[in-house]
Amino acid sequence: MIIRTEQIKQVRHLIESHPVVGIIGARQVGKTTLAHQVAEQIAGGAAFFDLENPEDLARLSDPMLGLKGLKGLVVIDEIQRLPGLFTVLRVLVDRSDNNARFLILGSASPDLLRQSSESLAGRIIYHELFPFSLLEVGSQEHRKLWLRGGFPRSFLARTLPLSDEWRKGFIRTFLERDIPQFGFNINATTLRRFLTMLAHYHGQLFNASEIGRSLGISHVTIRRYLDMLSAALVVRQLQPWFVNIAKRQIKAPKIYLADSGLLHSLLNIKTANELEGHPKVGASWEGFVIEQLVIQLGLDYSDCFFWGTYSGAELDLLFMRGQKRIGVEIKRTTTPHLTASMHSTLETLKLTHLYVIHAGDHSFPLADQVHAVSFSHLLHEFDPTLFFI
Repeated sequence: MIIRTEQIKQVRHLIESHPVVGIIGARQVGKTTLAHQVAEQIAGGAAFFDLENPEDLARLSDPMLGLKGLKGLVVIDEIQRLPGLFTVLRVLVDRSDNNARFLILGSASPDLLRQSSESLAGRIIYHELFPFSLLEVGSQEHRKLWLRGGFPRSFLARTLPLSDEWRKGFIRTFLERDIPQFGFNINATTLRRFLTMLAHYHGQLFNASEIGRSLGISHVTIRRYLDMLSAALVVRQLQPWFVNIAKRQIKAPKIYLADSGLLHSLLNIKTANELEGHPKVGASWEGFVIEQLVIQLGLDYSDCFFWGTYSGAELDLLFMRGQKRIGVEIKRTTTPHLTASMHSTLETLKLTHLYVIHAGDHSFPLADQVHAVSFSHLLHEFDPTLFFI
């Protein structure tokens, strides 16, 4: 087991400052384990309710009666199964004699759990739990992390076949059981085909009309499916950035599977050799690097963008911190070099700095404001405590 020390620290800090803390994340990402680890460090422990357990569900058949007498930390797992609880929590935390703090766990984004934002506005703060990252497993394990992905049971599986078997089971359960629990009545076979097509679009522009024609579904329905999978934290949409220039700029989002291991299972990639020889190896690595940067720098995907024009100029990742505008190019090569496109992008987007993340062993400057960073140096070069001074 990997003890997620930094995650425990962050959640404990939030609990001390807010009456309700929501840990959100994809299924099986480790939310329940994290909640137990947090509870172990809090005096008095915690009262736990798992809403997938019929006994706990029965205990909350009258939620006001079941919760109002509790003190200390109260953990409610899989909160999306009982959305009426959000209104009850609002009443409880507003009482003058309230002595409880609530930690709720949900397998969806706040947008999908929208009732919580309506009922608990001003009372709840969310903490997104990602799969394992380089910060937790270390740079020396980056190849294993890339191939297997960061879901704990996939990454920690004794063998590669067991890891692949777990991921395939996860995908099946997610499509057949979890999606209907969110209130979406979608044929599991159709959704499986759609998710597999998204795997082939990984790192590319999303074309709802093209996918819709392939599946015999309208582009409006396809966009709804995409938004649903994004809200379930399985798919990432990287939105385009726009600047005031004469060239036609790309307006469609880029699509990434959030976890590289799930991507590889959907593409039927089982080994490192198969991955290295697959046509999607570059796109897979690009998505993996972006996900690690987002986690390491504490970014939110809503604040991350890509940029491109139909004439070929492009930037893989763009984000801002204060007055700084940072660009990132991701190249799966051991010999990165400065290109005319990089010069143009640096000037057009008025970047403070451009980083070229590559697969080689060394980090070095390419030009003024342009720096080549070895992926193996990512934890050092992109230390958030130093990076945004």
